[in-house]
Order: sequence, then C-alpha cells, then structure tokens
Amino acid sequence: MRIVLVGPPGAGKGTQAHLLAKTLSIPHISTGDLFRANIGQGTPLGVEAKSYMDAGRLVPDEVTIGMAKDRMLQEDAANGFLLDGFPRNLGQAKALDEFLAEQGIKLDGVLDLEVPEDEVVRRIAGRRLCRNDGGHVFHVDYNSPKVEGVCDECGGELYQRSDDTEEAVRTRLEVYHTETEPIIDYYRQQGLIATIPALGKVDEVTARAIEALKQDS
Repeated sequence: MRIVLVGPPGAGKGTQAHLLAKTLSIPHISTGDLFRANIGQGTPLGVEAKSYMDAGRLVPDEVTIGMAKDRMLQEDAANGFLLDGFPRNLGQAKALDEFLAEQGIKLDGVLDLEVPEDEVVRRIAGRRLCRNDGGHVFHVDYNSPKVEGVCDECGGELYQRSDDTEEAVRTRLEVYHTETEPIIDYYRQQGLIATIPALGKVDEVTARAIEALKQDS
C-alpha cells in the first residue's frame, strides 16, 4: 500500500505515520529523516541540501524530490510506503505522480488529518521541552509537569521553542494553507483523499485512518 499523509503542523502526523506504517508493515518515509540520512551519509543530494541550509536558504524542490525518489526505490519500499511531509506543494505532488507512473505504480490513498486551527495553536504553543534533554516533552494543558517549569524526569528547566509561540505557529499555518493545502484539492480530484478527524485519543485516530483505507481499497 502506498499512502501520503497530510495535515497542518500539530495534527499528529509523525505519531500517526509511525503507527500506521507499523500496522501496515510498510516503511515510514519522512522528509526530516530523508534530510538527516542524506546529510549524515554525505550523499551528493545531502551535500547539496546542506549547502543551501548552511546558507540559510530553502532547499530546492528538485533536491527533496531526488531524495524521496531514491528512498522509494529502496528494497524495503517495494511493496509500499507511507510518505510524511512529502509532497508539501503542488510541484512535488506532480513530480511524485510522474515518478510513480514511470515505475508503473500509483498511490492507494491520501490521508488528510483534520484539526481545527485553534487546536493546532493550543497543541504547539503549549509544548515545553527540557533543556537537559529535548526528548522530555510536556504540555501546559495535556501533560503538565508536577512543578511548573521543571522537568519531572531530571529536574531540568522547561522552555518553549521560539517556533512554538502562538505568533510563530500562526505563521506556519499560513505557509501550510498557501503551499500544502492545494495538494489536498489536487488529490481530491483524483479521488484519493480521505479526511480523518484527528481529535481524540491517538489510537482512535489511527483506527479511523485504517478504516478509511479499508473503504478505499
């Protein structure tokens, strides 16, 4: 099964992608992992991407597309994959379609995680990370520490990332609406979109996604 997962920042894409990929026994291919792997391994695409990132510039679509193509051609993706964070705009979506057509395969579905904008802001702006270990994450509403501003695990200081402020989140949402939302209409015209309400418990959202994929198959 070949799936694309889309949704605004804070929709829980990373969590759902991991769970869905595990349930469906297909690799989870995320843009972040692609960049880290290529840069870490020093591949030509990784070196090119790093040159743009070091200069504070956006990595061109063709570099991201090249990384995604290489990953989808790996052996573990022969029977399917779940794309998370790619495609992120119409140009990438069309390039993906062209690549799949060349391979004689096609997408089975596009899952659109739907979350109200105010909830997105609440989810992200409420996050607090431990300065000693960014892996310890709390939330002022959903997973508050026992002592405000102090990590339960190690006693480190909790802080809010600069891109997690409400103003920054709303800016990220504007970018999502402008760049990524158009691919939803693009895939809807192909009859591939399944909208998944992403409020509620994590396992409930996963169950909705699996049910939607069954109905589309």
